Amino acid sequence: MTSSNMNMMSRGVKRRDVTFAQQQIVFYEDRNFQGRSYQCSNDCADMSSYLSRCHSCRVERGCFMVYDRTNYMGNQYFMRRGEYADYMSMMGMSDCIRSCRMIPMYRGSYRMRIYERENFGGQMYEMMDDCDNIMDRYRMSNCMSCHVMDGHWLMYEQPHYRGRMMYMRPGEYRSFMNMGNMRFMSMRRIMDSYY
Repeated sequence: MTSSNMNMMSRGVKRRDVTFAQQQIVFYEDRNFQGRSYQCSNDCADMSSYLSRCHSCRVERGCFMVYDRTNYMGNQYFMRRGEYADYMSMMGMSDCIRSCRMIPMYRGSYRMRIYERENFGGQMYEMMDDCDNIMDRYRMSNCMSCHVMDGHWLMYEQPHYRGRMMYMRPGEYRSFMNMGNMRFMSMRRIMDSYY
């Protein structure tokens, strides 16, 4: 493939009956898709310059993490294709969306190492699939650090993918104490079927 073809693909240009569409989410100031709107197809650290508040959204393509504080801070919520007319009551959010992060589509193997202690200490287990309860599967009572080698993951503070969640992209996470003092008990891959 030539560099010009690759450049066309990255911009969402239609080529040979295949559309390479970019991910997209639309935020609305009020519930039920009312009020001013802001369309986004990448990361946005502070939505206040576009909307004074955000109480509903529509994910047209792709997956996003939304945050109730600016700069990707606070509680996180996973949004995939669909309509969220009143997400505050649907998801139990106490505040409106203040920032969002696009989750890139990934097709490949998934691999993550989880550690019992901070700074990659204690027991270590390598995961390549979802785990609904690390205590049952690995007899691990804590997961305090991890290294995501491949893929994108959601980690949950309770077993069976419940409670607060955190988006993990490839990288080293030496201490979850620095991430709101969260303790993770279940993990799920963000698969291409979510898109």
